[in-house]
Amino acid sequence: MAGLRGPLTDEARLVKQESRRTITTGDGVVLSVDVVGDGEPIVFLHEFSGNLLSWAPQVEALSRNYQCIAFNARGYPPSQVPDAAGAYSQARAADDVADVIAALGIDSAHVVGLSMGGFAALHVAIRHPSRARTLVVAGCGYGANPSDQADHFAAMNREAKHAEAIGMSAYAQELAGSRYAKPLRAKDEGAWRTFAQQLTAHSALGMAMTLRSVLARRPSLWHLEPQLARISQPVLLVIGDEDEPCIEPNLFLKRTLPDCALAVMPRAGHLLNLEEPARFSRLIERFFAAVSDGSWHRIKASIS
Repeated sequence: MAGLRGPLTDEARLVKQESRRTITTGDGVVLSVDVVGDGEPIVFLHEFSGNLLSWAPQVEALSRNYQCIAFNARGYPPSQVPDAAGAYSQARAADDVADVIAALGIDSAHVVGLSMGGFAALHVAIRHPSRARTLVVAGCGYGANPSDQADHFAAMNREAKHAEAIGMSAYAQELAGSRYAKPLRAKDEGAWRTFAQQLTAHSALGMAMTLRSVLARRPSLWHLEPQLARISQPVLLVIGDEDEPCIEPNLFLKRTLPDCALAVMPRAGHLLNLEEPARFSRLIERFFAAVSDGSWHRIKASIS
């Protein structure tokens, strides 16, 4: 199946130059990448239960003016699923983003990440600052507080064992029925069904490895404060007001990141870009435009 799929219309598919390609990372892992549209590049980083298809609404909205790049993280078919725990880490996830950007012959891109992808976006700015023009960090914060680290580590390891024990079909049903997916189902049953169906194509092994080696072991945001305070790129933080675990971490990020704004979407949960696709797309497009036309910095200077 070539190109991004999801809620794209047939007409939209005809006018877009969709392409599915693969790139090989610095450590030899093959990733599946979609590139749609022309203009300033945007790289989309999916959350734990998502994949590149999760960004279909944003790609449809933004590829008219931007080059939209989405890829499946390692462990998410059709990207390669390494079977060694050492092949997965938060640092490696950030390096994969930089490898994708480099392989496409791009100097830098707007980096948009949700949840797991939001953490990766921050680490791209820390590890590969020249690759990120701006950051959109959405739904970021689960297990990020130092006081939550031990419990989070244990919970992620239990979840990994559980995923392996029951297999992907049963695990996909559990994820689709979990609390964080309920707001999406309440707002758009069709979008939720698409989300649930896409989950079945995931790999239980890949998700278990991601849980153990990325989600369980990523450093607390508070422990990264010195590095975060040196991020110079414009950052847009986005959270839903019903996504309680993300509220305190985002207030911390708002205080720490030198050049950022915080957007709170009302009556929204964790899957922000799917729950409120048009609103999310407009929000990030206006952010990119404000950075490009200089108003982002003029407003910041006027209130500093």
